[in-house]
Amino acid sequence: QVQLVESGGGLVHSGGSLSLSCIASGSNVVNDTLGWYRQAPGKQRELVATITSSGRTNSDDSVQGRFTISRDNAKNTVYLQMNSLQPEDTAVYYCYSERIIFGIPITYWGQGTQVTVSS
Repeated sequence: QVQLVESGGGLVHSGGSLSLSCIASGSNVVNDTLGWYRQAPGKQRELVATITSSGRTNSDDSVQGRFTISRDNAKNTVYLQMNSLQPEDTAVYYCYSERIIFGIPITYWGQGTQVTVSS
């Protein structure tokens, strides 16, 4: 079982920056794929960025060049550095970890952290 706790959300003006952190406990996530999703009011949850255990990253086109995902395996933590924030980035941001056990993907989620970008 993995528990994930996000932090770093808040209110920022358009063009500003925020840095999100997500600390895992209960299990070592060094071999997991880690990532961030977000959900805006009235919209479906969407992928923001992922990072594999080997450090390969992937991000949605809407955040490329602005958001950077990274991980610190020694701290069991994944980060999301968000620059040049825009009002459309306003959402609840969720971190997740995913591992494959006997061929079955097992996913854990954090409780989410609110990011609000004012225009």
